[in-house]
Amino acid sequence: MKNTIKVLVVALTSLAFSGVSFAQAKPATPAAPAAPAMEKKTELKSEKAQATVLTGQVTSVDAKVGKLTVKTKDKEINLSTDSKSTRAALEKLKVGDTAKVFEKDGKVIAASPVKAESKTKAAK
Repeated sequence: MKNTIKVLVVALTSLAFSGVSFAQAKPATPAAPAAPAMEKKTELKSEKAQATVLTGQVTSVDAKVGKLTVKTKDKEINLSTDSKSTRAALEKLKVGDTAKVFEKDGKVIAASPVKAESKTKAAK
């Protein structure tokens, strides 16, 4: 009986220490091809143009065609759109209005008139 207990204690002790050795093993590092894939993702993000916010006076607008010209402090910008929802937003603009326009690559993403009240609140 004593021999059986000794064998079991030795077996359990060896299993316990082998489990600890596996826990201390370093995890496998990812293969080298995975790193270039991550670089491609960052390159794609940098290649994508980000939307620009323009605030200026509307000098011309044609909602049916989807054309808009906005004069900012330093230049006049001609924009266009193909989206029906953006054309609907252009219908709300009039020549002489101050508008906030979100554009990307010369295309209008969204446009809205700027209310005069918001300027007076900002001045206070």
